[in-house]
Amino acid sequence: MDDFTDAIWRKSVKTQNSGACVEIARVGNTVGVRDSKDPGGHILRFTVREFAAFLDGARRAEFDDLVTAGE
Repeated sequence: MDDFTDAIWRKSVKTQNSGACVEIARVGNTVGVRDSKDPGGHILRFTVREFAAFLDGARRAEFDDLVTAGE
């Protein structure tokens, strides 16, 4: 398992001031995702290939219904 101790975490510039966002970092062939409000908490780990597939789906608006539902 990749060690994220010294990872450089980043988040979207659109969420910089809200405090409610996720952060991502890459260590080796693993992309980590964590809650920015709990940087010492759990890290979800994905292979680079898995994360690339997620980003592709996001670019294609495959998940847009998740943020528009219930508004």
